Amino acid sequence: MNLPALGGRLRGAAAVLALPLLALTACTSGDPGGTAAVGAKASAAPTGNPVASVRKVDDIAALLPADVRRSGTLRVGSAVGFPPGAYYPNGADKAPAGQDIDLADAVAKVLGVKLQRQDASFETILAALGSGKYDVGTGNFGVTTERLKSVDFVTYINDGQGFAVKKGNTELKKVTDLTQLCGLTIGTGAGTTFEATLTAQKGVCAKAGKKPYDVKVYAENAATLSALQQGRIDVLMSTINGLRYQATQPAAQTTFLGEYHRLDVGFAFAKGSPLTKAFQAAVDELIKDGTYARILEKWGTSASAIETSRINPPEHA
Repeated sequence: MNLPALGGRLRGAAAVLALPLLALTACTSGDPGGTAAVGAKASAAPTGNPVASVRKVDDIAALLPADVRRSGTLRVGSAVGFPPGAYYPNGADKAPAGQDIDLADAVAKVLGVKLQRQDASFETILAALGSGKYDVGTGNFGVTTERLKSVDFVTYINDGQGFAVKKGNTELKKVTDLTQLCGLTIGTGAGTTFEATLTAQKGVCAKAGKKPYDVKVYAENAATLSALQQGRIDVLMSTINGLRYQATQPAAQTTFLGEYHRLDVGFAFAKGSPLTKAFQAAVDELIKDGTYARILEKWGTSASAIETSRINPPEHA
């Protein structure tokens, strides 16, 4: 899910940002059974189709490599895990929905191409880009210094890292420093910037003279939420937008503890990909014509809007 490493990133991003821990539905494609978290139900997708009116823009489509223009298709590795990013509102046998799905579809229409979307687990997509398996990856991938060494990004939103606890937990409020988590058990997603951050900063508790926090990593979003609901973890770390949305769902029974670290989120490409300029121009076109704002409004993420798309921006301080 992002929202891979802070100097490493959330996971999906992560992205983090990435790993979506929003298990109100079936989790990522790594959950073959589509098992929902305890007491959770799939969230219905918002109505409206802001992508319907998007049309091809020839000048932008011309930025694509000739072979892509000829084939008319792009292979997309897509991590589907939780709303509002990408999830299965009607079960894994139906089409995915979410902000990332709408944005990718809108970009494809501007470019005049079809997307061959393939479900993939968050932690596998970035490596698969380098091998040529996919042309582009989506999954709320956060832009980090570490990831920029091997992957190119075209940004489309601003998200980041946050924390949540089980509803009714009054011991933690807003988390602004990891020492607030000393002695607790934190659950997060495999291969995310969340995991990387927690691992890299694990020594902060010893320096503060406190008991270290414990990190439990889960491959499936539903498993992480279930662990929180059942008391096997005290806190979960995931994407800001995902956790904020999750807290509005009665079945999840979580409380969002606020933003910890902001990250740009983008479409991911193999290093040196010739697709980045076309994607950047397409995102900017969607911002310009208002489609972008309508998509974010549909999914309740307008507060994370960006003013312009960027290729490989530096990680947020």
